[in-house]
Amino acid sequence: MDLFSPQEAPATWLVVATGVAALAVTVPRRVWLLARNAITIAHEGGHGLVALAAGRRLEAIRLHSDTSGLTVTRGRPTGLGVVLTLAAGYTAAPLLGLGGAALLGAGRVTLLLWSATALLLAMLVMVRNAYGILTVVLTGALFVLVSWLTGPEVQAVFAYAVVWFLLLGGVRPPFELQSKRRRGGAPDSDADQLSRLTHVPAGVWLAFFHTVSLSCLIGGATWLLAL
Repeated sequence: MDLFSPQEAPATWLVVATGVAALAVTVPRRVWLLARNAITIAHEGGHGLVALAAGRRLEAIRLHSDTSGLTVTRGRPTGLGVVLTLAAGYTAAPLLGLGGAALLGAGRVTLLLWSATALLLAMLVMVRNAYGILTVVLTGALFVLVSWLTGPEVQAVFAYAVVWFLLLGGVRPPFELQSKRRRGGAPDSDADQLSRLTHVPAGVWLAFFHTVSLSCLIGGATWLLAL
């Protein structure tokens, strides 16, 4: 298996169809409540990965059945490292989607699938609750099964669907957070913690999350559709 050999992109109609399928999973509330677990994996994984890159100590990741999550790190309570760690959550899924779109644009389907599997395996080491372990194991197993048991065409369709979901699914959580804050909820959200650390209003951080997610969607769609 050659991770770096380019593969031919699916037909344009199939790329569009995978995007429509991802949208159908993202928009309806009942389906979204289940699918959002995958976005939570990306969200908490983003916190953890950036924390390690910033020199913080990653102690635990927890994923809950209500699609919330928690990443526990240790280090300086202030400074750039903790700011980057907090900012990484809501931007993780869109940025992963953008990176995936870049790989698919270059025809690197196999590399994308195995890179995602490796990231899930690395995250699994730090998950500290049963539901979180189950969620990450099932997600990783799906990537492994598709990579090993299906042909290039099915792998490509799966990869495009995953990337579309990250791009589209990454747009919704900032809007959900904005709605919660408008109703007086989520007082300790990532945006509020960032506001307390940086003295920049939480609304500005929300605007940042929106900007990243929408920019990634536009850029990722351009790569996926070869515009």
